[in-house]
Amino acid sequence: MPMRQDCKYFESRSYPSGDTVRKCDLDLAPEAPWRCPENCSSFTRRLADVNWRHGTLVTPPTPDEPSSLGEDDSIAALLDSAEEIVRSAGPDIFADIEEERIANEKTNRGLGRFFRRKKKEN
Repeated sequence: MPMRQDCKYFESRSYPSGDTVRKCDLDLAPEAPWRCPENCSSFTRRLADVNWRHGTLVTPPTPDEPSSLGEDDSIAALLDSAEEIVRSAGPDIFADIEEERIANEKTNRGLGRFFRRKKKEN
């Protein structure tokens, strides 16, 4: 089944470089941008609220499917492992940034020392 552009979880973005991303926001389409899973349990038709005007979704044509698409799960497994690497690095990166922020706060108090607020006495 091709990507279902009428699903509320389908997203397409075009960038100034001409590149286009077509994906499932729930990360349920391992063969994106070509296919959604058969009988996807999360498919929800895109709806609009009152007073919205319906337009057309204009996305560039989907690139041709590679001939090996669907033969095995190696592509999905590779993408999953890359995603796991990025996710596991996140806490370390956050800790490094927080450590750097605290160090800068201690050494570079800047003009804050001149503009300290007096604590209110109860």
